[in-house]
Parts: sequence; structure tokens; C-alpha cells
Amino acid sequence: MKRIQFIAATIISSFLFQNCSAPVHVEKDDTVNFSDYHTYMWVTTRKSESDDSKGATDYADISIHNAVNSELSKTGWRETNTDPDILLSYDVLVERSTQQRSEPVYSQSFTRMYYNPYRRRWSTIYYPSQFLGYDVYNEPVKEGTITITIIDARTDRKVWQGWTTETLSNSRLTGDEISQSVRNIFIKFDVAVK
Repeated sequence: MKRIQFIAATIISSFLFQNCSAPVHVEKDDTVNFSDYHTYMWVTTRKSESDDSKGATDYADISIHNAVNSELSKTGWRETNTDPDILLSYDVLVERSTQQRSEPVYSQSFTRMYYNPYRRRWSTIYYPSQFLGYDVYNEPVKEGTITITIIDARTDRKVWQGWTTETLSNSRLTGDEISQSVRNIFIKFDVAVK
């Protein structure tokens, strides 16, 4: 009986944990058959050919490449440097935003002393705190959006794009947040491939 309860609790907690992740948005070309693709190559996007400036998120290159390579290897795709089937690119946007927060507000609990003439002694009455409402305020946060784009190398047409936006725990994206976001995006990609 305890084993059944443990398994049920594990299933429910994993379901709740998966539903707590940030939403993932996907755009897909429905005419494309993803089983035709087997190799990919990374490309970088720039404003112009002479743009050699380093972006503010260049530190995330390695983390994103490793996370995406890991997810694509699960589908059987492999990275190549010559004649790929698809081209991969990514974009990272970190922006300031505000989130509305609310906290419950309670009254102060107190006690009152009174004299009981029948018992001829002093007694205490305790008045517990009471719910008064919510204190609503805006809190500044940073949100990071990771976008992964898949382009057909032969037609140079975008065939799939997925993105997710998450609230950052630090001022910039960490490796764990990048890995989790990429994993969430590629859950939707696995559905598109199958």
C-alpha cells in the first residue's frame, strides 16, 4: 500500500513540476517532413557582413550549443561542417520587466485582560490576527527569452522556431537556466518530429 502511495505521489509531483515550467511557443512549417533531415550546422546572425562586434550574451554560446547539441543527438541528428540538411541559429534577449506580486496582510493579534467578578480573578482573552486582504505591488524582474530557429539549408526557408521566456534568478542567464529552457523548447520539437 505504501508503495502505491509513493508511486502516485511521484507521478503527481512530476506532473505538477512539468506544468510549472515557462510556456514554450512554436511556429512550424506543416509542409516539412522532419524525417528527411539528419545533419545540421550552426550559423551566426549579424546586422551586416562587416559586423564583428561581440554581443552581450556571447558567454551563453557554449551553454546553448551544448544543450541544443545534446537534445538534437537524442533525435538522431548530428552536427556537420559541410553540406548540412538544416541550419541552426539562436537568439537570446534579456530585458527588464515588472511582475505583479501580492502578499496577504493580517491584523496584529492582541490580548485583553478583564476581571471576572464571579471567580474573583483576572483572566486573559486572546484575539488572533485576522485576514485583512492583500498588499499588491509591482516588482522589477529580468526576463530571458531564448529563441531557436531551424532553417532548411537547400531552400533557405525557416521551417521551425521555438522560444520560451523565463524569469531570471540572477542578472544574467545561468547555464542551468539555459539548459532547462532548451530542454523545454525541444520537448515541443520532439512532438513536431514524430
